[in-house]
Amino acid sequence: METGQSKDLSVTPQKPMSGSMVIHGNNNPASEKLERVRKWSINTYKCTRQVLSEKLGRGSRTVDLELEPHLELLRDDRQRYDHMTKLTQTLASQLAQFTVTQKTLGDAFSELSVKTPPLHVAFGMNAEAQKFLSKSGETLMVAINAFTSDMNTLVTRTIEDTMVNAKQYEAVRIEYDAHRVDLEELNLGPRDDTTLPKLEQAQRDFQNQKGRYQQIRDDLSIKLKLLQENKVKVLHQQLWLLHAAVAAHTSSCHNFLEHNMLQAGEDLHLAGLDAPSWLEDS
Repeated sequence: METGQSKDLSVTPQKPMSGSMVIHGNNNPASEKLERVRKWSINTYKCTRQVLSEKLGRGSRTVDLELEPHLELLRDDRQRYDHMTKLTQTLASQLAQFTVTQKTLGDAFSELSVKTPPLHVAFGMNAEAQKFLSKSGETLMVAINAFTSDMNTLVTRTIEDTMVNAKQYEAVRIEYDAHRVDLEELNLGPRDDTTLPKLEQAQRDFQNQKGRYQQIRDDLSIKLKLLQENKVKVLHQQLWLLHAAVAAHTSSCHNFLEHNMLQAGEDLHLAGLDAPSWLEDS
């Protein structure tokens, strides 16, 4: 039995097959997810701390002296326009009930005009008046509903869309201030091999957040200017249309009632001359 061969044996590493390679990486989906969660948790903590410090009056916040007044005005306008829209909705609802009652009353006057010959003219005059007022009120109601619909679009869509951007701006502003405060605190602390990497990372995070803040601030500023121009145009047109509808309703009702009273007066005068008194008959 030969044992020398076992001593001369040598092990050589196997070479990879031709055309293939082995890649050793440390990309672990689980570790990447944990890292994202860690960064999100830290960022959330910083933002929460910033919000609480602002509410307690202990922390500083970035105030844009040009943008903030426009946002405050927009919030106030939205509240006032919403209140005005609700009032016009109430007016249209009440006017709808009023016109229905007027039409019903006009029909009642018409029936009484037929069934009461001595009061035919008086009942007929009031019947025509109520029916005309009802019809004119329906036309006015259509104009008010159109005004309400356009105001709803302005408040719940156009302005609300800008308010959503304003909320996004506020969220980015809080995050920007949180990183700013974090960087300021690190700058005030000692600098050594442990704190320098943290300071450099905080500086990078701050610069990135500052870019985001400035970008969304510029976008919101442009959107506010466009909203202001659009709001003025829409309100100017709708207010004139509403006023024209009210003026037309009032004018037509006045003219009709004036003519109706003159005509009825003539009819009553003729009826009074023709109809003898019961005393004269007796």
